[in-house]
Order: sequence, then C-alpha cells, then structure tokens
Amino acid sequence: MRETARDLQTQTVTSFSDAPIWVRPAEACRLAGIGLTKLYELIADGTIESRTLGRARLIRRLDLERLGQ
Repeated sequence: MRETARDLQTQTVTSFSDAPIWVRPAEACRLAGIGLTKLYELIADGTIESRTLGRARLIRRLDLERLGQ
C-alpha cells in the first residue's frame, strides 16, 4: 500500500532515524531543537536545504542531523 501525504503528516517522529528524508518546518524545528525564525535564517544563508512542493516547504533531514554535530 502506498502512503499518501496525509499519512506521512500524521505519523509521529521520535528521532532522526524515524524521520522521513524531507520534513515540514514545524517537524524540522522539533527535531533540531530550534525555533522557526532560526530555521528560516539557516535556510536563507544556505546552511539548511529546503524545497517547495506546491505550497509546502520541505526541509532535508540530513541537514538537520549535521546541525547537531
């Protein structure tokens, strides 16, 4: 069975290893332990990569993991 975007949104992520490859900004903030303003600052300066899919902004989980190192 194929997962839909709604299925992915409702899943609870408890650690980086459980997270999908791309996450929404609110989930990215929770995983990285930073605020939304700081997240967008890091996106603007190129530290964190993001993409838009329609109206949804998606953040690469790998970049969030690198922040913690």
